[in-house]
Amino acid sequence: MIAVKPAIELIDPPAYGELLEKIERIGRVCYKSEDKIREGSAESFIRGIIKRGHESVIEHGSLTVRVTCDRGISHEIVRHRIASYSQESTRYCNYTADKFGGQIVCIDPATGFGYDLDDPADRRKHELWQEAMEAAERCYFQLIQAGARPEEARAVLPNALKTEIVMTMDLREWRHFLRLRTGRGAHPQIVEVAGMILREFAARYPVFFDDLSGGAK
Repeated sequence: MIAVKPAIELIDPPAYGELLEKIERIGRVCYKSEDKIREGSAESFIRGIIKRGHESVIEHGSLTVRVTCDRGISHEIVRHRIASYSQESTRYCNYTADKFGGQIVCIDPATGFGYDLDDPADRRKHELWQEAMEAAERCYFQLIQAGARPEEARAVLPNALKTEIVMTMDLREWRHFLRLRTGRGAHPQIVEVAGMILREFAARYPVFFDDLSGGAK
């Protein structure tokens, strides 16, 4: 059993300038103000429509992210309906195969829950978690060796099993997702993932996300 941290990767991210120009060109149709398009006018225009809550305009842009997280968190992610998803399948992936390294991969909860592994209580929780993951791995392998198909053997796999899920949302839905999943009531491990996405988005596409990350001008 290998324990890894969650990760994100943007897939074919659009250029910021191209996204700005597209959204401004579309948004100005609403006001028939296309004659006001100038070099550098897009950011102020888009910032204004977001501030006024006219976010339907930014639905014309979308972003795709590959998220590596545990299956418990992926179950929360797919509750967001206005999106497209493609996810690693435990029905068809046989984790005893060589391409998986002959072992399962789990998402380490230590960073998401803020464990201090020098603290005896946190260290003990982490040790118990690791023991449970290793036991699940043994049972999974034994089931496969006994002739079970992966779709049968997956019944013993844990929520902490690593999964990869590719998610595409329009910009408005990403803002909704990030507001909810970085909020105070969100699960610590989805806050960890959503925080990584928000930081990446705010760095690449500031006018669309910097108000959510504290960088609004």
